[in-house]
Amino acid sequence: MIRLLVLLCLLACPTPLLGGALPPGPKASVASVVRAVTPGVVNIATKRVESIEVPAAVDPVLQEFFEIPNQRLKRETTSAGSGVIIDAEGGLVLTNEHVVRGASLIEVTTKDGRRFRAQLVGRDKATDVAVLRIKADNLTAVPLGDIRTLEVGDFVLAVGNPFGLGQTVTSGIVSATGRAGLGIEGYEDFIQTDASINPGNSGGALVTLDGRLVGLNTAILSKSGASHGIGFAIPIDMAHRVMAQLVVSGEVHRGQIGVSIRSPTRGAAGAEIVSVETASPAALAGLRKGDVIVAIDGRDISGPAQLRALLGVIPAGSEVDIRYHRGGAPMQARLRVQIARMIPSERKVR
Repeated sequence: MIRLLVLLCLLACPTPLLGGALPPGPKASVASVVRAVTPGVVNIATKRVESIEVPAAVDPVLQEFFEIPNQRLKRETTSAGSGVIIDAEGGLVLTNEHVVRGASLIEVTTKDGRRFRAQLVGRDKATDVAVLRIKADNLTAVPLGDIRTLEVGDFVLAVGNPFGLGQTVTSGIVSATGRAGLGIEGYEDFIQTDASINPGNSGGALVTLDGRLVGLNTAILSKSGASHGIGFAIPIDMAHRVMAQLVVSGEVHRGQIGVSIRSPTRGAAGAEIVSVETASPAALAGLRKGDVIVAIDGRDISGPAQLRALLGVIPAGSEVDIRYHRGGAPMQARLRVQIARMIPSERKVR
């Protein structure tokens, strides 16, 4: 009798979906999210002129005998990537720096088939972020999400142009946040996901199930070059901070607070301060050696690399909130970030 009652209950009561993330209805589908987001994701085609060495031309005897005038030849190559429309009115498109690196021609194709020649506003190799501008009407921007609310286990969609096939949507979850130390970029604070990301997805959108952009797909961990379920995306707050600086001045002003840091000795999360520079923002705010920074502007800090990455894209002169622990006691400070160094961008237009 008890088994019968349990069976009847299972048949009569709707089964809750994992995490409650998928929308209710007669079928589990994210079609409505896809319809809203995909118009804001574009395909990017580039052309590059490469210089290649001719083996025979290197030999001076062969060069003289055959009267070969040059030792190098030029060839044109093409490649494909993805991008996300951030500002529909201004025609601003966010993508990866490696997608447009060295390109002599950049073309953007929207979902409705319109093709535009893009201008490179600026690019930042250290974060692998680039900004393009297209002159077009009736564009659709993807709304930005709040990375601070993103959790491991959240469902996400990856939208891009894998292998040049055209716009493609894959799904998965957030596998980890704050991934760093991978040697992919100079400043790393990756979102890790198992949503399939393949060559050509670079610069595409990573969105939540409410249609918010939380990351810019940028790399995979794979020996074969195909997706093995370990993909990485640049958090949108980092990409957007870089974009804002590139649009205004075409260069990135790195920030710092005047501390040397390391991983906490007991293996906890955060960044332990090893030393504080005299008269630095950290010193003026009262931070000391031994303090462990655990959050900056509401973003939890997993380790020193993540703190460096976050500070590295905050414009000099900005004020930030720092949460830290001193002897186990939680403390808080507000300080003004100072300029660390300037990295000029290969900026083409204002």
